[in-house]
Amino acid sequence: MDCYTANWNPLGDSAFYRKYELYSMDWDLQEELRDCLVAAASYGGPIALLRNPWKKEKAASIRPVLEIYSASGMPLASMLWKSGPVVSLGWSAEEELLCVQEDGVVLVYGLHGDFRRHFSMGNEVLQNRVLDARIFHTEFGSGVAILTGAHRFTLSANVGDLKLRRMPEVPGLQSAPSCWTTLCQDRVAHVLLAVGPDLYLLDHAACSAVTLPGLAPGVSSFLQMAVSFTYRHLALFTDTGYIWMGTASLKEKLCEFNCNIRAPPKQMVWCSRPRSKERAVVVAWERRLMVVGDAPESIQFVLDEDSYLVPELDGVRIFSRSTHEFLHEVPVASEEIFKIASMAPGALLLEAQKEYEKESQKADEYLREIQELGQLTQAVQQCIEAAGHEHWPDMQKSLLRAASFGKCFLDRFPPDSFVRMCQDLRVLNAVRDYHIGIPLTYSQYKQLTIQVLLDRLVLRRLYPLAIQICEYLRLPEVQGVSRILAHWACYKVQQKDVSDEDVARAINQKLGDTPGVSYSDIAARAYGCGRTELAIKLLEYEPRSGEQVPLLLKMKRSKLALSKAIESGDTDLVFTVLLHLKNELNRGDFFMTLRNQPMALSLYRQFCKHQELETLKDLYNQDDNHQELGSFHIRASYAAEERIEGRVAALQTAADAFYKAKNEFAAKATEDQMRLLRLQRRLEDELGGQFLDLSLHDTVTTLILGGQNKRAEQLARDFRIPDKRLWWLKLTALAHLEDWEELEKFSKSKKSPIGYLPFVEICMKQHNKYEAKKYASRVGPEQKVKALLLVGLEGRQRRKPKPREKAGLPGTSGFPSLTPLGLCLKRAKDSAW
Repeated sequence: MDCYTANWNPLGDSAFYRKYELYSMDWDLQEELRDCLVAAASYGGPIALLRNPWKKEKAASIRPVLEIYSASGMPLASMLWKSGPVVSLGWSAEEELLCVQEDGVVLVYGLHGDFRRHFSMGNEVLQNRVLDARIFHTEFGSGVAILTGAHRFTLSANVGDLKLRRMPEVPGLQSAPSCWTTLCQDRVAHVLLAVGPDLYLLDHAACSAVTLPGLAPGVSSFLQMAVSFTYRHLALFTDTGYIWMGTASLKEKLCEFNCNIRAPPKQMVWCSRPRSKERAVVVAWERRLMVVGDAPESIQFVLDEDSYLVPELDGVRIFSRSTHEFLHEVPVASEEIFKIASMAPGALLLEAQKEYEKESQKADEYLREIQELGQLTQAVQQCIEAAGHEHWPDMQKSLLRAASFGKCFLDRFPPDSFVRMCQDLRVLNAVRDYHIGIPLTYSQYKQLTIQVLLDRLVLRRLYPLAIQICEYLRLPEVQGVSRILAHWACYKVQQKDVSDEDVARAINQKLGDTPGVSYSDIAARAYGCGRTELAIKLLEYEPRSGEQVPLLLKMKRSKLALSKAIESGDTDLVFTVLLHLKNELNRGDFFMTLRNQPMALSLYRQFCKHQELETLKDLYNQDDNHQELGSFHIRASYAAEERIEGRVAALQTAADAFYKAKNEFAAKATEDQMRLLRLQRRLEDELGGQFLDLSLHDTVTTLILGGQNKRAEQLARDFRIPDKRLWWLKLTALAHLEDWEELEKFSKSKKSPIGYLPFVEICMKQHNKYEAKKYASRVGPEQKVKALLLVGLEGRQRRKPKPREKAGLPGTSGFPSLTPLGLCLKRAKDSAW
C-alpha cells in the first residue's frame, strides 16, 4: 500500500491529489498543440484539432485539416476545412462540434465529421467580425458567447433554440478586455470581463462594476479567469501573481494564493470533487503545472510536452502528444483505506483478506478487531465505495474481494450495493478500453446516467457494445436493445454502396418484430438520404398503417398510401389521403383514381354529402348514376330552393333522372309531389294558411279541420287515396274538432269501410261516452264484445255481491252470479235477439 500511494501529493493537511495515466496517445500529430485550435468534450469526450494557419501569413494559403479523435487518440474523422477562418472550437452537451467563424457563422458537425447545420450570430457580428468566442453549458443546453471587433458581447444560452441577446455596452471600453468568461446565475447567463484593474458584470439589462472581496492590493490587471465545472466558483489570476478564489456570485472569498509567477498562464481550470470541502485550481504554463488551494503550499508537476487541460466534474484531464492523464482529489474512502498507517475499518478488512489468502492467522486478528469495534458493515461499505473510484481493474478486484470476504461475517448485509458496484465497474472498464476511449470515472458515470452513456456509444457507432451493456444490465427492451437497433438501422440506410434490397433484408432480419422499433422512422431516414425505393421497402415491414401513410404521402406515393389506408380500415386515415389526393391531382385524375377504389369512392361520397354537394353531383354524372342523381336533386330541392318554382324545377330534373334509371315508381312519386306542391300553393292563395311542405295526409287533414270537406274529398280522388285511409283521416279530424253532428252524418253517408269500432274508440279517446254508445250498437258481432267493454263497463263500479251470489245460488234476480265476461256475453246475446 505504501507503493500504491507514491503518486499521492498532499495539499494542506486534509486532501491528497494524484495524477495517473489514462492512455498512451498514438495519434501521431503532425503539429504541436500550441499551433492548433483545440477543443475537448467533458465526460471523457472526443478531442477536436484544427490547425490555425490564419495566424501565420506565410501559411495562409494552406487549407487546414479538422481532425476528431477519441480520448485515447483513436481517429474518428478527418476533413479539409473549406470554410472561413475559425476563431474558436467547442463541444456541445450532445457531443456536437461547434466551429465559430470570424464572420459570426457557427458550423455544427457530428462526431464523425458529418455536417449537421449552421446558424449566424447576427448582422452586427457579421459587420464587426469576431475577436473571441466561448462555448459554455447551462441547464438549458449549450450556449455561445461572442466578443466582436466593436468590443460588444452577443450570446445565446441555447444553440438548440437560438435566441440572440446583445449585452449592454461597457462604458469607456476602447480595446479588448484582458480576460473574460461567462457565468450562470439564477438561470441567466452573464458575462464577466476585466478591463485593467476593474471588473464588469453584464446581464441582459445593465453593466455593473463589481469588486472582489478580500483581493490583495496592488492589482493593475487580471490575466486569466476560470469558472468551476458547476458554475458555482470563480478563480482569477492577477498580474501580481495572486490567484483569488471565491464564489461565482462574487460575494464571498474562499482563499487567495500567491504563486510567485507573474507570467500569464496558458490555462487555468478548477479541480474539485463533488461534495468535497476542498477547492483547488490547476494552473498551466508552458512547462509547469501547479495545483493551488486553501493551503500555503502548492503541488507542482513538470510538463515534458505542450499540454491541454480539460475540466471535469471530479478532476482535470491533461493530454499531450504522447500521454493522456487524469488529475483529481483522492476520494475519502480511498484515502482512509490506503493512507499510510491507516487503522480505518476498510484498511483492516483489506489486510485481513490479504492475510486470509496467505492462510495466515493474522486474518482472524484483523477481523476480530473490526468486529469488536462494531465496524464490519462500515468496512465493507468503504471497500465497495473505494473500488468504484479506482481506475485499474486489479485494485478494483482486490477491494471487491475484501468486501465479499467481510460480507461473509455479516448476517443481514444487503447485497444490492455490492452487486450494483460490480455491474457499474464492468461497464466502466468496458468503455475505458483503448479502442473505445471514454475514460469515465465512477462519479461522472453516475452523473451522466446509463442512458446518456448508451447514446454516446451509439454516436460512436459502437452498437455491439451498447447492446451487450443493455443485455448485461437487463434494461427494458424499449429503452435499451430496441432503441439501439433502431439507431443501427438508421445508420445502415446511409450506406449507399449496398443495394436497397440487401439493406432492407438485413434490417428486417436483424430487427424482426422487436418491440419499440418503428420501421417508419427508419424509412423516413432512408427517404431523407434520397433512397425512396428503400424507404418503400422498409414500410412494407411496418405493421401500423397510421405510420405508413403519412410518410408515403410525403414521398408523393399517394396512390400507394390510399391502398394502405383502405387496407387498414381506418376511415379517418382514408379521408386524410383523399383530401391530399384532391389537392395533388387534377379533377379528372382524382375521379379516375376513386373509380378504382370503391371503398374510397363511397367514403368520399359521404364526405361530399356534408361538405361539397356540387362535387357529389359531378361524381354521379361521371358514373351515370341516375338513381343517386335523382335523389340528389330531391334533397337539393328542399335544402337549397326556397321558391316554389325552383323547387318544382329541381323535382322535374329528379323525375327525369329516375326515368333514365328506369325507376318508374320514384319518378311517379316525384311527379305526384310536384302536383301536390302546385296544389298547396293554390290552396294557400285561395284559403290562406300554411299548406306548403305538408304531406298529402296532412294536407287532407288540414282541409277537413278548416271545414273544406269537399276540397278534401276532391284531393283524395285526385291522388287516389284509398277509402279506408280517407275515412280514418276524416274520423280523426272530426273527432279532434268535436264536431259530433258532422261525424254522425259522415258515419251514415254510406257503409263504413273501416267498421264502427274505430268510431267507438275515437269517441272514448275524446271522453265522449254518449257518442260512443251510438256507434256501439252498429259494431259487427265479431267486435261486439270489445265495443261493449269500451262503452258499457268503463266508469261503472261493480256492486258488492251478496252472500248467496258468492256461493253461486239463485238470488233475487233469478240468475246465478256472473263474472264481467259472462255479463258481457249475456248482454251481447240479448241485443242480438
